[in-house]
Amino acid sequence: MSGTNKFDLVVLGAGPTGENLADRARAGGLSVAIVERELVGGECSYWACMPSKALLRPPAALREARRLPGAREAVKGGLDAAAVLRRRDDFTSLWRDDGQVAWLDSAGITLVRGHGRLDGERRVVVDVPGGGRRILTARHAVAVCTGTGAALPDLPGIERTGVWTSREATSAAEAPDRLAVIGGGAVAVEMATAWSALGSRVTLLVREPALLPRLEPFAGHLVAEALRESGVDLRFGVSVAGLARDGEVVLDLGEHGELRADEVLFATGRRPATGDLGLETVGLEPGGWIEVDDTGLAVGVAGGWLYAAGDVNRRALLTHQGKYQGRVFGAVIADRAAGRELDLAPWGRSVATADLAAVPQVVFTDPEVASVGLTLAEATAAGRRVRAVDYRIGNVAGAALYADGYRGQARAVIDLDRETVVGATFVGSGVTELLHSATVAVAGEVPLSRLWHAVPAYPTISEVWLRLLEAYRG
Repeated sequence: MSGTNKFDLVVLGAGPTGENLADRARAGGLSVAIVERELVGGECSYWACMPSKALLRPPAALREARRLPGAREAVKGGLDAAAVLRRRDDFTSLWRDDGQVAWLDSAGITLVRGHGRLDGERRVVVDVPGGGRRILTARHAVAVCTGTGAALPDLPGIERTGVWTSREATSAAEAPDRLAVIGGGAVAVEMATAWSALGSRVTLLVREPALLPRLEPFAGHLVAEALRESGVDLRFGVSVAGLARDGEVVLDLGEHGELRADEVLFATGRRPATGDLGLETVGLEPGGWIEVDDTGLAVGVAGGWLYAAGDVNRRALLTHQGKYQGRVFGAVIADRAAGRELDLAPWGRSVATADLAAVPQVVFTDPEVASVGLTLAEATAAGRRVRAVDYRIGNVAGAALYADGYRGQARAVIDLDRETVVGATFVGSGVTELLHSATVAVAGEVPLSRLWHAVPAYPTISEVWLRLLEAYRG
């Protein structure tokens, strides 16, 4: 198959970021083609957000039931791992993208299947399935939304061992008897939580001295405590020097001896999916991150036509932030094409301000971790005059009703000069649903004097907001 087609915009990557960017540009009046070499819907739909949370929700529900007298007595037996995995499969649509393709059709967006590469200014060459090439040219813009892939360390034996990345960890057909997890970030702790609950004996190896090092320290501490209580063998200060497989996987831990497992998951970071994207044809480094300005334009590319959104620009490696960028940048592309004036002030419709000031994120462990904005350390390093206000969530009436022996912690980071919340972190059962209120407070720069009048319903866990304000006022 071959051919040449012109569109106003060509999008590389049909994950959530690319879909949102294409949709906003189409709504702005542009013709749009989107190129995808795998499944429409991207990493999040099939190998990350959706399947991982489908694995985590059933054990969380079971644990919560066991923390309530009356419900505890009704719980008979453990998880049905096969049923959990079937439900996971339902959420991935059995790794078929028919529904997502139908949505593209309904939105008037042209799907081009195949591997697309830049080939100079406003030109994309697509190697299509079955052979042949299709050449796409863009009248106005090309947007790179190809995301990231798992970053594996350069270790002796790793290429021959057949290790898991996040993809295998979220799509495995059964629980391995022994699972070694390497890493201390969100993917590592979530997958340790999930597979331990599904029956694996999990060993979590962490090179750093704490889990979740980019979040408030108490978050990693509480998650580590819970993982150990659930039976995870958690080891800090341990690195893998090499590995091999002979039926089982043997990990060389240097001075810490060796570890044997049936499978090993490396959750050791992400790399940009730009290695075979033709970046060299537009003056950028293949395999590198694509730096952009706040409107999504690629830095270092002349002509104002190349955009990059989502993980690939490294501003905030989270699906919801990529979708946010897609909405903003897609509208920017349409506005520039039509000659409409942009709103470039901070928090204006044409800039992705939240990437810098109000990024929400959730770690779906037990306990859950929800945070937005700056940690105390980040705010201090940025030169802000701040104060951290802490409160034990279990002391709130709503939390005591939620579960017996509720353990959790809340922190608000207050800008003392402006008296606004610049960061918030909640750790505990059910706290993910507190996060958007914190995001609104941070993104809206709501004064504490006004937050005092935002009355939380009683008895809910949200009453922790009142307790944080009371602690600040003294």
